[in-house]
Amino acid sequence: MHGRPAAGGGSGCSAYAGAVTDAPLAQKIPTTRTHHGDAVVDPYEWMRDKESPEVLAHLAAENAYAEARTAHLDPLRERIVAEIRGRVRETDMGVPVREGDWWYYGRTVEGSQYAIQCRVPAEPGDWTPPAPLDDPSQPREGEQIVLDANVEAEGHDFFSLGSLDITPDGRLMLFAVDTEGDERYALRIRDLSTGETLPDSIEGTASGAFFSPDGRFVFYSTVDDSWRPDTVWRHAVGTGHADDVRVFHEPDESFWVGAGLTRSQRYLVIEASSSVTSETRYLDAADPTGAFTIVQPRATDVEYDVDHAVIGGRDWWLITHNEDAPDFQVVAVPIGEDARSEHAVTVVPHVPGRRVEGVDAFEGFLVLDSRREGMPRTAVAPLAGVADPAGVDFVELEVGAGLVSIGASGNPEWRQPMLRVGYTSFVEPATVANYTVATGEWTVLKRQPVLGGYDSARYAERRDWAVAADGTRIPISLVWKRGLVPSLDAVEETASMGAGAVPSPTLLYGYGSYEASMDPGFSIPRLSLLDRGVVFAIAHVRGGGEMGRQWYESGKKLAKRTTFTDFVAVAQRLIDTGVSSPEQLVAEGGSAGGLLMGAVANIAPQLFTGILADVPFVDPLTSILDPSLPLTVIEWDEWGDPLHDAEVYAYMKGYSPYENVTEQRYPRILAVTSLNDTRVLYVEPAKWVARLREVGADVIMRCEMEAGHGGVSGRYSAWNQRAIELAWILDVLGLAAPPAEDGAASAE
Repeated sequence: MHGRPAAGGGSGCSAYAGAVTDAPLAQKIPTTRTHHGDAVVDPYEWMRDKESPEVLAHLAAENAYAEARTAHLDPLRERIVAEIRGRVRETDMGVPVREGDWWYYGRTVEGSQYAIQCRVPAEPGDWTPPAPLDDPSQPREGEQIVLDANVEAEGHDFFSLGSLDITPDGRLMLFAVDTEGDERYALRIRDLSTGETLPDSIEGTASGAFFSPDGRFVFYSTVDDSWRPDTVWRHAVGTGHADDVRVFHEPDESFWVGAGLTRSQRYLVIEASSSVTSETRYLDAADPTGAFTIVQPRATDVEYDVDHAVIGGRDWWLITHNEDAPDFQVVAVPIGEDARSEHAVTVVPHVPGRRVEGVDAFEGFLVLDSRREGMPRTAVAPLAGVADPAGVDFVELEVGAGLVSIGASGNPEWRQPMLRVGYTSFVEPATVANYTVATGEWTVLKRQPVLGGYDSARYAERRDWAVAADGTRIPISLVWKRGLVPSLDAVEETASMGAGAVPSPTLLYGYGSYEASMDPGFSIPRLSLLDRGVVFAIAHVRGGGEMGRQWYESGKKLAKRTTFTDFVAVAQRLIDTGVSSPEQLVAEGGSAGGLLMGAVANIAPQLFTGILADVPFVDPLTSILDPSLPLTVIEWDEWGDPLHDAEVYAYMKGYSPYENVTEQRYPRILAVTSLNDTRVLYVEPAKWVARLREVGADVIMRCEMEAGHGGVSGRYSAWNQRAIELAWILDVLGLAAPPAEDGAASAE
């Protein structure tokens, strides 16, 4: 996800004029920015001062205007919230995961915003999780509450858990919380045997803290002034924060750092990575105060990560890397050697078009995650009887037809005999299952409950393809409710897009950055769209990772415009085949996907009737030009360096949504942002909205005043926030009428 600036500057001004029924009008206070001989006058840069009373007043005015403009949708929003609640089992339990001598699981209670983390004792050698309870409102026998987030969140409008770890003996727990939304976490340690919170207190940590295997130390990371995780620390349990030891510091501002522990608990690892280069250090976990050793020195444009495996009775590094292997490969080398070693053994060869995403080692098997033909794949290789890495043989797991997303999930134990797997599709709720490696047997542990009589057979999903101007085929994933979408219902009968004559309301989602893949998955809130006849589609545009490394490379830096034109091609495909029409097509994207929304609004507004931009990165050039802003230097590997490269500067200026607003007819636009977002600052959508209003665009902005990049916290708050967005989408599509008039289904 995109990371963005914190604040500075500002100016005293009267930020808002007019009544609530009028759109807020931000004053223009010129600020000149000059780079590469190009002087740009920015009238709204003053809004960057987060502490300014005038800025806060302007944001409050934007919220008041948004409330006024959407007040007529309150009944619809309430119906959608009711539909979501009617489909969710609000009091429920997750599937227990074994770690050490305990089964750990989360459970939710109706009326509570957050999950409760619990555990029950495990019997030696028992790998079958406790059976689901007939009444999930009751605790399991012997249950201990490890952490009740509802208790920890009391008195706070926002709550997020960034770290949670328990020592192998089950006695001590660390947890780190953020109550602002700025992703800086306060770390605490609690003795679970007594319930006492220890004096250890560390403020301002990054997420991902963990205990050493002996439980004597905590390893955690901190961030610099630009919100870049740059330092790893070692804290001795029971001592003061002032005594913590700096284990590693990364001075290169284009790299971020993180630390972890191999599943075998044999090695501590520290990884320093940029978007294109990485370097890993390791330390024998039996000596947590020792010095770390580099696995392989960093080399520009070479990415790698490591895991510890035992194969044929020997210790190996499994190194997943892209040196001379653009879609990555996996090699095994003896501990102490690197991927270039003469002793390196190929475990997973490089195959163009198959993007290797990583390999995980267990005592008795290996797991390979990869992508092929735009979909994720998971494969398993038993190690029983394998004498050396050359004998490893992976077999892909099959869990059904359709647009199935699969992946390993919740597998902390080195010696477990089975692999915990999760899989889902647009129409099939998330399923958790165990795959027993020795026998190939599947055991379904839980299928996401969907109340109200949900029947997956009433819905359909399909993969289609658009063709970009350069001839590249762009995948499209679609889902709809049968009987409500004539064009797609006809496709099932004729196997030909364009077979139906009646276009349907459609929501088209896109992202297209950081090699992130937007895979199909089930969504309860989305049913409120599907049941009203709305088609949901994902445009798998370049810049994402769905089709391999080249797919990503073809949509970044000086090829970034490809992301935008791919999305336009997908929209045009939906229109040309009769799935939708410009009057019935809404686009949605968030963060870097919000940049996509802003760019598309400028280059092809005629294709859309509405655009929802969530925490949108719409002023990229201003942000990327300023290395003092959070995460900017890190971002140069993704977008290019406009500060030092005139070509990059001109290219970014040519697509920046804020700088390319013109006098034309725009679709209706809803921008959603958060005051405490440290990845994409509120100032970007605030400036963009002000500029759009200059050219007469119908745009509203909602700014959550107690939230971060991911929006509000708590499940009920999140449902309400999504219901506001869905109600706006339905209104734009002309489907906001009450059920008696539009025939919309309530919770099934």
